[in-house]
Amino acid sequence: MTIQIILIIIGFILLIKGADILVEGSSAIAKKMHISEIIIGLTIVSIGTSMPELVVSTTSAIEGYSDMSVGNIIGSNICNLLLILGLSAIIKPVKFQQQTKWIENPLSIILTMIFCIMCNTNQDINRTEGTLLIILFILFLIYTVVMGIKSQKKEVLMQLDEKQKINTLKNTMLIILGIAILKIGGDLVVHNSEQIARILKVSDKIISLTIVAIGTSLPELVTSVTAAIKGDSDIAIGNIVGSNIFNMLLIIGLSALITPINYNITYNAQIIILFIGMILMLIFPFIKPKNIMSRTNGLICVILYIIYLINLIFI
Repeated sequence: MTIQIILIIIGFILLIKGADILVEGSSAIAKKMHISEIIIGLTIVSIGTSMPELVVSTTSAIEGYSDMSVGNIIGSNICNLLLILGLSAIIKPVKFQQQTKWIENPLSIILTMIFCIMCNTNQDINRTEGTLLIILFILFLIYTVVMGIKSQKKEVLMQLDEKQKINTLKNTMLIILGIAILKIGGDLVVHNSEQIARILKVSDKIISLTIVAIGTSLPELVTSVTAAIKGDSDIAIGNIVGSNIFNMLLIIGLSALITPINYNITYNAQIIILFIGMILMLIFPFIKPKNIMSRTNGLICVILYIIYLINLIFI
């Protein structure tokens, strides 16, 4: 099992590095095409941080591991809301943006309800439902870009060195290399996670909700915690909530579009946990200190995540 663990770690490293290379190449080419930096930041960079989840879930769906495909997304979203935001707030209280407070938080609950209804209808997500999720993702992406242009939040932009000559061939090769690395990393994570599940005689569900979910959330974890340490955490909540919506709509939608996904109704217990996390995000801005996710709020989230893991693994 030691070999499988090492290969999974290598897989996570490749997923993170592959996403970075893909974002670098795509952003440079977009810049050369005179696409504004805010569009680059809110599309390519945002989707780039969700690449590990995308690759693992689509690979799992293609190879028939539906439990791992769904569990990765549900587990990653729970990890994002409770663990990553919780740790960020503990390091330094983070501010709720008005658009997150009034639009994205309620929208995330509505979209998760739609997702839950789809999952529990015939216990699968078919291609038609996957197409609907993709359409909802496109609409959300348009909303994100429009709001980003209006707010002109420089923190979310990926800055490119103006002095650096943009080489189209080089950056095209970076995109190809990034995709190849993502594919290799995704295969390593999925295959070796499946082997560990068999060795430990636990379900794909448990592995996907824990090891795989936390591993594919590493880009968000590193980004949010680093931002909090530097004191630049004001946009952390909006980014995480937005990332969760991206995960649910784009990744599950694309996975189902490739091949219909079977849904294990035992995941409903984890979806309830996800709803609890989203309801907390809905309530926190309205209680003291208003519009702030305090250290106490963060501690509550981290404790809930620890309880969730203990219950998942040992009970």
